[in-house]
Amino acid sequence: MGDKAHTHPGAAGRAQAADHPASVRNVVLVGHSGSGKTTLVEALALSAGAVNRAGRVEDGGTVSDYDEIEHRQQRSVQLSLVPLEWDGFKVNLLDTPGYADFVGELRAGLRAADAALFVVSASDGVDGSTRMVWDECAAVGMPRAIVVTHLEAARADFDEMTRVCAETFGADDPDAVLPLYLPLHGPAGPDGHAPVTGLIGLLSQKLFDYSTGERKESEPGVEQLPLIEEARNRLIEGIIAESEDETLMDRYLGGEQVDVGTLIEDLERAVARGAFFPVLAAAPAAGGARQGLGTVELLELVTGGFPTPLEHGTPRVTTVDGRPRELKPCDPDAPLVAEVVKTSSDPYVGRLSLIRLFSGTLRADQTVHVSGHGLADRGHEDHDVDERIGTLSTPFGKQQRPVSHVIAGDLACVAKLGRAETGDTLSAKDDPLLMEPWEMPDPLLPLAIEAHSKPDEDKLSQGLARLVAEDPTMRLEQNQDTHQVVLWCLGEAHADVALERLRSRYGVQVDVVPHRVSLRETFGARAAGRGRHVKQSGGHGQFAICEIEVEPLPNGSGVEFVDKVVGGAVPRQFIPSVEKGVRAQAVKGVAAGHPLIDVRVTLLDGKAHSVDSSDAAFQTAGALALREAAADAKIHLLEPVAEVSVLVGDDYVGAVMSDLSGRRGRVLGTEQTAGGRTLVKAEVPEIEIGRYAVDLRSLSHGTARFSRRYARHEPMPPQVAERVREEARKAS
Repeated sequence: MGDKAHTHPGAAGRAQAADHPASVRNVVLVGHSGSGKTTLVEALALSAGAVNRAGRVEDGGTVSDYDEIEHRQQRSVQLSLVPLEWDGFKVNLLDTPGYADFVGELRAGLRAADAALFVVSASDGVDGSTRMVWDECAAVGMPRAIVVTHLEAARADFDEMTRVCAETFGADDPDAVLPLYLPLHGPAGPDGHAPVTGLIGLLSQKLFDYSTGERKESEPGVEQLPLIEEARNRLIEGIIAESEDETLMDRYLGGEQVDVGTLIEDLERAVARGAFFPVLAAAPAAGGARQGLGTVELLELVTGGFPTPLEHGTPRVTTVDGRPRELKPCDPDAPLVAEVVKTSSDPYVGRLSLIRLFSGTLRADQTVHVSGHGLADRGHEDHDVDERIGTLSTPFGKQQRPVSHVIAGDLACVAKLGRAETGDTLSAKDDPLLMEPWEMPDPLLPLAIEAHSKPDEDKLSQGLARLVAEDPTMRLEQNQDTHQVVLWCLGEAHADVALERLRSRYGVQVDVVPHRVSLRETFGARAAGRGRHVKQSGGHGQFAICEIEVEPLPNGSGVEFVDKVVGGAVPRQFIPSVEKGVRAQAVKGVAAGHPLIDVRVTLLDGKAHSVDSSDAAFQTAGALALREAAADAKIHLLEPVAEVSVLVGDDYVGAVMSDLSGRRGRVLGTEQTAGGRTLVKAEVPEIEIGRYAVDLRSLSHGTARFSRRYARHEPMPPQVAERVREEARKAS
């Protein structure tokens, strides 16, 4: 680990495919936008020798800018993999977006990783969304460490940031969140700010000086040892408290000097099982420096303290028909089970699937079974197909370095899997299996779109299908009531990226139009109507007359049709025709063009002609009768009401409840939950929460989340209904 007090290892650089799961470390970087995740990844790659001093990727004699690992703008909104090698270990760094709109990419990174690095800015602190991700990791026992960045900022205070992290992340046990190093400051500048130039190892009591751009180890001066004594003693006690040796604490308190090697071994075990969360510091290399501050220590922590894929349990696996299947964790010789954690389009190689192997070995040119189930509600059809693996590669920037095979525990890219989508399972052709999907956030911001032109209309369906195949957090809806195409997104930035990808990747220009909710109509009181359809135009004419009565029914009753005709006034063969006409008109609506619901239509009387009456004539008469009844009745416009559950920090409960009331919501109650949060339940008209995903994030500073579920339709207030009717008239 980082305090082993050894020098920079010789074996470092770009990583190829791993040869054994024990030599792999899969690490996801988590943190809010601007915390420095991408810069840290670049600094680690530079320190590991994966790039040269100039910050450039070298590959077979060709040189390309390191910043072209991926455009930073792209990397800020999607999951990126940067593999490197350190001291004989392959380290797969998964850089995740910091924007809340792209939490789906973050969840994919968490699924693919075995441990997490939480990147925290010394100048910005810890935001609410980062706290929520920490809780998610804690729920599944994922090992974690904390990296403090932006130490070069004038107001940066490592000690204060460590205290904040202990309070935020160590609520149950603050002594489980402790620094392994203290920063070493250089001379103060004219502004009084003393830059961090090195680190002091609390266990080894060694100095690691980065001021020259190369890590240099030395002994601390006598005057420096007292400065670290208190922090060192607290760290030792924290490590011993998590030790599996229950006698160690008694021996330590009895005055026994515990060997540093024993402490490091106990520390590594505690980190690997998610019981201790070390805090480290890191800063990028400046100028032509070879190593950024703290990068060596961080890489040593990752390789020495984070668990191997062998220690990460395999998600639940079944056959494609749902029968449980037990597999030995991370065995390269076991049946193949891999998962597509990200799908993207590359302008040079086409579709790329980033996969995590949980079992077996995947080889280039192998035929595999691709299973995708459980996302039909988001526009993904269930599918089971066989596909041939194209090129297997390990990525580095825009380059793909081909490999012959990938073993369990490793990550790689597969090119040109035509049917594979994010979340799909790859398994052996003769032994098809299915992995339980990871939890994906529900997209709650609707984006109604229309093709900009006829050529765009021809390409729209295919472009949308590809878009949702890449991003399972996006839901595609073809609304049968409003006849709108709706992309449900996680937020405004998510929606903007979707539109840009449609335009730039798939050549589809679309227009955004106002989203309409599915309104309904119903009768406010009993009404009667007479439908008369009589025409004579030579030959057979059309003759049908029917008289109906319409009465409102309780919510959820639908449309009932009752026959009370006596004496054969309407011949029996034409009664279904009347019903068909009534139901067809109910679907079209009777007042504002919205479907009619919750009424009983009773056929009371009518007339027929022995020659001119027909099925079509009585269908028309039934529709006319319903329209006439509506003309003389009060028609209520019904709006959908959603059951909304908001999980919010206690500090924002009042603001959330007030906001819901302002949206014509009815708060049903509140419930205290763990972690200082409250669950607020309410019923709110859907027309009022179209942008609630955006507004709630602003209201709660990103700390709240909500879910919604359709409850029922109920009458709109008259003034709101009139406004909706007026908008409909203008639109038509």
